[in-house]
Amino acid sequence: MPLKLYQELAVWWPLWSPPEDYAEEATFFAQVLKEAAPEARTMVEFGSGGGSNAFHLKAHYAPTLVDISPDMLAVSRAINPDCEHLVGDMRSARLGRQFDLVFIHDAIDYMTTEADLRQAFETAFVHCQPGGVALFVPDHMRETFEATTEHFAGDGENGRAMRVLEWQYDPDTSDSTYLVHYAFLLREGDEVSFEHDTHLYGLFARADWLGWLSEAGFKARSVIDQFGRDVFVGMKPE
Repeated sequence: MPLKLYQELAVWWPLWSPPEDYAEEATFFAQVLKEAAPEARTMVEFGSGGGSNAFHLKAHYAPTLVDISPDMLAVSRAINPDCEHLVGDMRSARLGRQFDLVFIHDAIDYMTTEADLRQAFETAFVHCQPGGVALFVPDHMRETFEATTEHFAGDGENGRAMRVLEWQYDPDTSDSTYLVHYAFLLREGDEVSFEHDTHLYGLFARADWLGWLSEAGFKARSVIDQFGRDVFVGMKPE
């Protein structure tokens, strides 16, 4: 199912998820990466979306940004004109070169099957230099998932504003997915419109993540960030 958020609604991304909202976590990612690979300079980010992480990480690295959505890449180019942008699917992209670092933020959540996740790990391994590091940031583990409801607000210029209701839950705990419904109220001047978007995300156990990363060739470990998320660090052997 096409996702409106990353296509016709992509122009609203800067109101909902601006770069300043990523400063704290980007600082943590940079710290983890510098500890794991102090000499690293080049980076590829798969599922780079609107480029908000790259906006901060490019102070430390030279990022190449890869996303499946041309509309989201257009959003990213507006704030990261100095970065290379490429259209690609993290399951199948092959850029023909390797990088010191591979980074996949929460776009990894769209890997909803074991096969999807293994393919993303293979892509990361292929693009990682020997001795390099890959970082993966899923939103949830099977062990710790909880249903939540959240509200977001964004106000821009020229009468543009949005309100978003996010409702996530797991309708079937026996499978490897959960659902997130987004309700968007979008205001332009005096006109308000409504959009509904349904996203299917992957949900796997921590042991599965570590096992499949190891089978892909990484020496893998998990660290917990300031938001309580598991952040997976994969070292590619020399």
